Amino acid sequence: MPKIRTLPTAARLVAAIALGVLGWIGSDMVRPLMPPQTAFGWFNYVNSALGVLCGWFVIGSRAGRGYGEALANGLTGVLALIIWGFFVQSFNLMLKQSLEKKYDGPVEALVGVFRNALDYAQFLIDPALIAALLLGGMVCGLLAEFAARRWT
Repeated sequence: MPKIRTLPTAARLVAAIALGVLGWIGSDMVRPLMPPQTAFGWFNYVNSALGVLCGWFVIGSRAGRGYGEALANGLTGVLALIIWGFFVQSFNLMLKQSLEKKYDGPVEALVGVFRNALDYAQFLIDPALIAALLLGGMVCGLLAEFAARRWT
């Protein structure tokens, strides 16, 4: 049976915008926590785009089930954003390191992705960042729920 595609909704749009903004704000909060020689490049843009995708598919698709569920949906969306952010940024670093011939083979490079993610995680254990992401995620979930109730 083919998967039924759902139409765009106001809740999905609001969740995508809200989590995209949270991705940008979180990225700005991460910058001072990293070592000074870190080259960020498209860091904010990539994390914001990931926030838009996670907001659309994770939070927005589950909106309309009540405000209690909205808080959990927001936290789930932020967790998805964090996991995808770690993966994408670690994968990008692995590609850079593989071009510098740091890895002997593809399996070692894949292990390097997870090693890079653990290295990043050590820098990001900051109470202000964690609180901002958790509270921001709950706000994103509540905004999506409000949009689902108001405009559907």
